[in-house]
Amino acid sequence: MPMNSLTFPILRLLSDGHFRSGEALAAQFGVTRATVWNALRDAESHGVRLFSVRGKGYRLPEPVNFLDRERLRALLADHANLYTLEIHDRMESTNSHLMRAAAEGAPHATCVITELQTAGRGRRGRAWQTGLGDSLTFSVLWRFDCGAGALSGLSLAVGVALIRALRELGATKAQLKWPNDIVSGRKKLAGILIELQGDMDGASAAVIGIGLNLRLSEATRRAIAQPATSLQELLDVPVQRDVALATLLRHLADVLALFERGGFEPLRDEWIAHHAYHNAAVRLLLPDGREIDGVAQDVAADGALLVRAAQGVQRFTAGEISLRAAA
Repeated sequence: MPMNSLTFPILRLLSDGHFRSGEALAAQFGVTRATVWNALRDAESHGVRLFSVRGKGYRLPEPVNFLDRERLRALLADHANLYTLEIHDRMESTNSHLMRAAAEGAPHATCVITELQTAGRGRRGRAWQTGLGDSLTFSVLWRFDCGAGALSGLSLAVGVALIRALRELGATKAQLKWPNDIVSGRKKLAGILIELQGDMDGASAAVIGIGLNLRLSEATRRAIAQPATSLQELLDVPVQRDVALATLLRHLADVLALFERGGFEPLRDEWIAHHAYHNAAVRLLLPDGREIDGVAQDVAADGALLVRAAQGVQRFTAGEISLRAAA
């Protein structure tokens, strides 16, 4: 369902967290109060929470740091000319949008960001829950000269980029969880979803989707089907979204350049050093319903997880496998 064209201009005006009356908003935009009311109801229908107080008006529960293209380019510094930036108000899924754009010839290093994602996807068909201003949800198109068959371990390489960025931002307790999650205290902080296009042997393209919790409202926390945390909880201070995004994109470009030259192997030791479950007892839930207990011993050069189980060391590739701490 398309969003009312007045919805985001009003939300930007309310982004400072102050109350504004319906009458003042109507005067600001030269419309009727009924038109303002319809735009605000439209926002709520797309999951945006609003406070309404009789006699005071409307405001957002928390100030929102909307993204600004020019400030983002300045923060990207030497990487600014690499990325083609698309910033959207609302989108169902940045990955789905970019997969279509990639098939139509979108340029290398296109980055699609949305302020509000309404149908974000994670691994295993899960929804990625977000609130306005509470997260970063974006996808990057990276074109490779090699075939898709040579991209084993890409999701783990992207995890290294996220860890580097989070540590630069001060989140020193962030860790990796095989194959593509960032956790802290075994609560999910960020997720990676990679979708590939192209032949196994010819040129290929990867759409790299990233979702990072910057803060979590109680409503969003209740909607998430697993323990979760946010960057604000780890740092105990608000995080500027454009600073966090620029930091992630800089490190992502550096790591992908390294991956292009040598695959996952040059990043393997760094990934292991940050794995939350390295040498820990784990349980793997397989797509056929089986469960395997063992110790997460290592990761291979192609990103496969090596688990020491009762039957010996077994090798697991990502697919639809889920990793848990052993019961």
